[in-house]
Amino acid sequence: MPSAPSKNLQCVPNPHVDRDYEVDHVVPEFTCVCPMTGQPDFAIIRIRYVPDRWLVELKSLKLYMWAYRNEGAFHEDVTNRILNDLVRMLAPRRMEVVGDWNVRGGIKTVVTVRYEAPSGAARASRTDRGAGRSGTSPGRAQSAPAPRGAVRPPRRRASGSPS
Repeated sequence: MPSAPSKNLQCVPNPHVDRDYEVDHVVPEFTCVCPMTGQPDFAIIRIRYVPDRWLVELKSLKLYMWAYRNEGAFHEDVTNRILNDLVRMLAPRRMEVVGDWNVRGGIKTVVTVRYEAPSGAARASRTDRGAGRSGTSPGRAQSAPAPRGAVRPPRRRASGSPS
């Protein structure tokens, strides 16, 4: 019986939690559907991360990526969702997801999103590796900063200060 698409990511223990090393997964045939036109969108998704206690189990990653095949999603949204789901599952030290989208309507799109655990976050040691893992991570996934010239609310002035 063939495998079915699934958003159920799985993880396995990192056997080298005492060392920083980079894992690089490339999904060369990622597809989803444009929510505006219903036409297929194609991308190369690159996932790079420095694991802490957990590694993504590759078959679950394949089935997770496959689950987007018939789902409507904008390029920016799906790239951020992939990062968020992986960070939530793995709580890595660092992670980057790049969606390198095929040309569509004469426009090439590359979406890059990054996550870095807070600098004060404790790293796993060999003694606590077997401890249960939290479903949340201490850091926050980040996308590119707001564009220059973005409208900001006016600052409040202290009473009695000159205008």
